[in-house]
This record gives sequence, structure tokens and C-alpha cells, in this order.
Amino acid sequence: MITTILSYIETPQYLRKRLFKIRPELRYAGVLPPLRTPHHPLSDRIENLKVGEHREGAVTSLVKNGSLVDIGVERPLLVPKTRLPINKRVTVRVTELGKHPEAVLAKRGEINVYWGYRVAVSDVPFGQLLKDQPFNLVIATSRRGTPLVDVMDGLAERWKSSHRTLVAFGAPTQGLYEIATRERLELDEVAHFVINTIPGQGTETVRTEEALYICLAVLSLLGGE
Repeated sequence: MITTILSYIETPQYLRKRLFKIRPELRYAGVLPPLRTPHHPLSDRIENLKVGEHREGAVTSLVKNGSLVDIGVERPLLVPKTRLPINKRVTVRVTELGKHPEAVLAKRGEINVYWGYRVAVSDVPFGQLLKDQPFNLVIATSRRGTPLVDVMDGLAERWKSSHRTLVAFGAPTQGLYEIATRERLELDEVAHFVINTIPGQGTETVRTEEALYICLAVLSLLGGE
């Protein structure tokens, strides 16, 4: 459910009907707040496009000279010399306007503004994830962790120099300490910091989707990119 909701929120509004089928998890998706990030543009007119502008799109059809991509304006743009799967989501850069507007495929790495997040699903255990991925910084969240204010300076210094950071959350029925114990790990040894971002929470548990927003909002105060 969390995967579906996070993926839905990240997808530009003009692509959601095309990329998501009707499903129970999205019954109340209309109450979700919009991201208003650069890849969620408000303009829906070709006349407002600019050469060099990046847009998220989805392939609508194939034509003789390329693929047509819906980027949220009146008609799809042509991406020449490409044969892409129908409904494949792509990032494009506008190259030509006028009567026959065109675009080329682009990579997120070439965009110098925040361009959304990606959602990936993995079924490997927590400990295996730490071994497989080269994280510079591992932050575990737990109500039994150290209050963030007590480690703010040290965490901020490590945060700014980290190129790949993991922020881990527990499950509804088990916290990270319990998960680590089950895998014969010591959480305080495999994580650089075990923090409590919701001290005095007043409830036995905090829903993961709520903890995600709260924790990332607090960590954003640390600065860095």
C-alpha cells in the first residue's frame, strides 16, 4: 500500500490515469497533497513550453519516425528515432516547438533541480541490505533511540558529507531493534545513528507513512543536498 501511494504521489497528475489502474489503495487518493515539485508543472499548454525544458511523460503510440509522448499538454510530442513500449514513463527535454514540437529522451542526472524520488521494492532482509549497498550513512529510527536534538551536531556533519544515506523505519508489528535481533544483529553497531525523531509521541506506535513525513521533514533541517 505504501509503495502504491508513494508512487502515485510522485507521478505528475497528468500521467496518473494513464499509469495507474483503479485499485482499492487509491480510493481516497484525491485527498493526498500535491508535491508541487519541478517535475509537476502546472502549465498544460504547448504555447507555454520552452526549448530545453524537461518534462515527465508516457508513451502513447508509435509512429513511423518515432514515439509520441504525453507530457501534459494538448497533444503528444514526437521523440524521433525511438521505439518505446506503450505507457512507458520517460523523462524528455523539449528540442523544437511550433507546428511539430519534438523532444529527446533525457536522464535525470542532467537535470540540476530536484526531480522527484523513485520507489523500489526489495524482499532482502535488513542486514543483507546493509551488506549489499554501499551506504555512507545509516540512520535507524526508533522510539527507543536517542532524541535527535542530542546528536544533531554529529549527525549534521556526517549527513552533509554522505553521498548515499539509508534512513530505516520499523514495521507495524516490529521495530528495528526487534528486526535486528531476529537477524542476530546489534542495531547500535550496524547503524551510525539510532534516533528518535518523535520524542514523547504519546502513542504506542506511529504509522510508517506518518513517520516517513515527520522524519524526512526533521532531517531536511540538517542541510546539505
